[in-house]
Amino acid sequence: MRTEQLEYITAVTRLGSLRRAADELRLSQPALSETVRNLERELGVDLLERKRTGATMSAAGQELMPHIVSVLEAVDRLRSAAGEQHRLSRLVRVGTVNAATVSLLIPVLRRFRATHPLTQVEVVGARQTEIQRGLTEGGFDLGLVNHLDGDDLPAGFETTQLLCGRPVVCVRPDRPLAALAEVSVDELLTEPLIAMRTGYVMHRYVHRLLAGRAPAISYSTDGAEMGKLMVAEGLGVTVLPDFSVLGDPLERSGAIVCRPLAGDSARVLLMLQRRRAESVPRAAGELHETFVHRARELMRDVGQ
Repeated sequence: MRTEQLEYITAVTRLGSLRRAADELRLSQPALSETVRNLERELGVDLLERKRTGATMSAAGQELMPHIVSVLEAVDRLRSAAGEQHRLSRLVRVGTVNAATVSLLIPVLRRFRATHPLTQVEVVGARQTEIQRGLTEGGFDLGLVNHLDGDDLPAGFETTQLLCGRPVVCVRPDRPLAALAEVSVDELLTEPLIAMRTGYVMHRYVHRLLAGRAPAISYSTDGAEMGKLMVAEGLGVTVLPDFSVLGDPLERSGAIVCRPLAGDSARVLLMLQRRRAESVPRAAGELHETFVHRARELMRDVGQ
């Protein structure tokens, strides 16, 4: 059982409609409905009575509602107490999917250290689901995650778009694909493919791009940094957002290059997320602003 399930059921009860609750929570209605049904299955109780006119709390749900509210209030008190302790600390924890490491993350850390020399910043590479769980549970203060343009944004987070890029094929310059102006799916499949593991947005993107087709040889890895190293060592090609490749030391040295995908208009968004809270540690808030400021500089440089 997750606290957001309890938050969702209270929103549906308060608004009297799955549709209105989905709009407020910025979720798709099927996703919200499935979350509520999972909670009902876990509890063994039908919490809602679903009618054409909307969803209302069932009699069993009404009996359980005081307990649900009590749990949510206890969680709020715990988060508040932890937030106050964290406000006094000099540690900021950032979870990242390792996108735009050189162009964004490294300059931000350098600037932040110059103005906050006594504050420790802990950077942890992780998958998107792990980052968002860490934000919810307090393990991370900030999270850098990728989204595909059009994705639903998760409820409970304050989300700021930092960068917008296009998927590109990352390849060694001595490979045949590097001689092309753009790469088709058929051409992509002529090389061993280094794919991100399940849980990364680029895994989902490539799965959709290939539409059931598969390369003769493939690898899977955690994060863009290892993927680029494998490309540089000649193990294959990978598909990443352009902002993850351009400016990378391997790209600057000529060890890797990138080429656009033919006929593809998808956009990858790099998002900065933090949990919605009344109290935000000062250092985390200032690091957040440093990320936003650096991203605006990058967007001006590329004319976005």
